[in-house]
Amino acid sequence: MSQDELLGMRNLGKTSVQWLHATGIHNREQLRQLGPVGAYSAVRARGFNASKALMFSIAGALQDVHWNDLDPQYKEQLLQQLQAQAPP
Repeated sequence: MSQDELLGMRNLGKTSVQWLHATGIHNREQLRQLGPVGAYSAVRARGFNASKALMFSIAGALQDVHWNDLDPQYKEQLLQQLQAQAPP
């Protein structure tokens, strides 16, 4: 069995990676291209009951930091981007 690139990233566990795979995200570059908000939205659109912690986990994974250590302003920007995507 080959090593899953996403499983090797900080903050991403088996369930999170399964959700990402189900949305067509299979590597770091695809995750980076979609970004935390896009990837989180894709997971939610597939019907998975992911909390916003997944979005922060993805952001932290892309920066190789624990999601709790993300800059609070950056977290707020992510939440604003997510809210801007939401239908009225």
